[in-house]
Amino acid sequence: MRVGVRIARLSTFLFRSPHFPLVSSTSRRLRCNLSPSAASPEECELNEESDKFLRWLRQKAGSEISSVLSLGNSVHGRSLFASKNIKSGECILKVPYIAQITSENISGEIKLLLPRDIENVSRLAVVLLAEKKHGEYSGWATYVNSLPSVDEMHNAIFWSKDELEMVQESSIYQETINLQAHIKKEYSVLGPVLEQFPYVFGDVHLMDFMHAYALVTSRAWDTSKGVSLIPFADFLNHDGTCDAVLLSDVHNEISEVIADRDYAVGEQVQLLLDIPSHDPLYGMKSEILKKHCWPRTTTNADKSNTTGNSFIVKEVKSANGKGKGIPQALRAFARVLSATSVEELQSLVTEATENDGRLARRPLKSNEREIQAHHILCSRLLHMIHGHDVALKELKFVDAFDCNNQQSLRTRMAKDLLNGELRVMKSAYAWLTNYCTSLSVPKEIYTSS
Repeated sequence: MRVGVRIARLSTFLFRSPHFPLVSSTSRRLRCNLSPSAASPEECELNEESDKFLRWLRQKAGSEISSVLSLGNSVHGRSLFASKNIKSGECILKVPYIAQITSENISGEIKLLLPRDIENVSRLAVVLLAEKKHGEYSGWATYVNSLPSVDEMHNAIFWSKDELEMVQESSIYQETINLQAHIKKEYSVLGPVLEQFPYVFGDVHLMDFMHAYALVTSRAWDTSKGVSLIPFADFLNHDGTCDAVLLSDVHNEISEVIADRDYAVGEQVQLLLDIPSHDPLYGMKSEILKKHCWPRTTTNADKSNTTGNSFIVKEVKSANGKGKGIPQALRAFARVLSATSVEELQSLVTEATENDGRLARRPLKSNEREIQAHHILCSRLLHMIHGHDVALKELKFVDAFDCNNQQSLRTRMAKDLLNGELRVMKSAYAWLTNYCTSLSVPKEIYTSS
């Protein structure tokens, strides 16, 4: 029996930037119709390491992993190259269960002492810590040694408080703080257990656990066994924009990765909207939204649930298009938010009941009211755009006096993050402005202009 699992990004706290990819400083992504260029001495050394890695993996798996992919080096670091044309839906690699690291690798003696509420990511991080302690005696040494060090990981959880202040305007700022707190909480429970087995884990500190945790969240796959590290497969970039599918063949105990169409990283922005507490219709609007599944409960990376009106906005390619990238649910929420009378709200409820049940998904009958609803979104985006502009100006000043290589790198990462989000916000604002203009101008005039 095959179980299909769509790959989920386990961590949202790595910067979404074309220059500093989601996974780490050495991006793992599929590069189709390319072949490695002429190799320099340094690249030859890396190629030898890649060949050694593949020989080890074949031996571990007892079979060929892929006949269509090879490891190579690009400007992005170690990458997967397509050795022939690959069609969407085609199986690009197979890795048997015996060549995967899961939380089941924890010894029974240790597993008995682990609290039941410890999450799968932390359990897998514990396995990594044990294999790292075993060094060359570990059966996974070749794989563990290929994983990036803390300095090679561009993950915001390793940033200091002052460094995080650079991206305070981004939702990543608070998300990262929450995740740091969550990791510390997990370690506070796990630490005493690990200390009882010094011959297994050695002298483990918070930073060691944080590193292992970050490796898991940036590389692991959701599988039928919970969360798994799958050597070779984790060279693929499986962020939130990737639609690659992992199939688990339980009978034959093997995992297959199915190719998708697009492995590119795309930026997105989180937009928060709430009903003003001073709104005379606050109670009625809240009740209506609740009946129509608002506000939504979302699960954070720290596994806590947050109830709030959070929407993900992606870049809108054309100001004259259909506005793909701006969630319909966001526009619907704005329509409810803009209502100024009980009659307007009742009309929205009636319309939803008479159609597909979704609230405020159709444009308001009054163009003036529809424009006012979308002006709420424009106002919110303008506020965010201003905040990002100010933050970028401050970073430009900081970068001019920064001599520390790591600090300079993180400053550039922060600038890339904010610039990426700024581009998304400006594209959404341009579309919304254009949409409002089309409603305020007579149709025949707007069409001919």
